[in-house]
Amino acid sequence: MTQRAWNIVPQSTLGRWSVGLSIAMPLLFITGTSFTRALYPSVPAGDTILADIAARPALALTMLAGMASGVASFITGLLAIVTRKERAVLLYISTAIGALLLLFLAGEVAAPH
Repeated sequence: MTQRAWNIVPQSTLGRWSVGLSIAMPLLFITGTSFTRALYPSVPAGDTILADIAARPALALTMLAGMASGVASFITGLLAIVTRKERAVLLYISTAIGALLLLFLAGEVAAPH
């Protein structure tokens, strides 16, 4: 059995997408957080996601895009690892970040506050 070398940067397209999406995720979160202070300082949050989109659309859609980016990073990273047998450090890190976000979102759905 031949051993494949570990890379830092992924070689497959799926791996590159996973890393790119995990980089986009915090950028979208930071942008959304800046909207809170800049655009909507006195607008209260909605009780539901749809109410929040209606009240503060730029903030809500940016944050939802960040969450979707994290989940997509996990899915594409997992596909690259399983189907393409990709072995890259950044790919494993981005897949782990996406998995942690997915775990956080599952906790929010299971026990909302």
